[in-house]
Amino acid sequence: MNIIFLGPPGAGKGTQAQRVVEALNIPQISTGDILRRAIKEQTPTGVKAKSYIDAGKLVPDEVIIDIVKDRLAQDDCKEGYLLDGFPRTVPQAEALDTFATIDKVVELDVADDALVKRISGRRVCLNCGATYHISRLGDRTTCEKCGEPLIQREDDKAETVLNRLSVYHSQTAPLVDFYSAKGNLHKVDGAGDMDAIFAEIMKVLKA
Repeated sequence: MNIIFLGPPGAGKGTQAQRVVEALNIPQISTGDILRRAIKEQTPTGVKAKSYIDAGKLVPDEVIIDIVKDRLAQDDCKEGYLLDGFPRTVPQAEALDTFATIDKVVELDVADDALVKRISGRRVCLNCGATYHISRLGDRTTCEKCGEPLIQREDDKAETVLNRLSVYHSQTAPLVDFYSAKGNLHKVDGAGDMDAIFAEIMKVLKA
């Protein structure tokens, strides 16, 4: 089964994707990971991508698409895969249609105000990497694992989160309409309990 995960930053895509690929025994295809791998292995598209990165430019769509196409042609993708972080735009989705058939598109749906609360409430320990949420911290300001102070990352501040959500809605949300029109989009409420969300995703995938 070939699956795409959609959803805004903080919706829990990474966590749920990991559980799905383990349950279905298929690879999780992350564009960031395959880009780094292509560059490391110095594939033709990897070399091309590196030239843009070294020049401080964004890697253009056609290069990203070629890298995804190469990855999906590998043996471990023959029984299915989960695409994470691709496509990000409708032109990318249209290009994907020329070399892949997508069975299910799962959209994790979480309201913006809930996402801002979820992400801006995160606190991390720079020493050991442990992550907490203020809703469960009480008065604690230090890491319970190593005792170091907890901080709020710049990326997690409310104004930054709102900006990231704005970018998502303008660029990626049109994919929802694109896949809705194809009839393979399935919306899952991403605001509840992690296990309940996973159970709902698996129900959609097995339907």
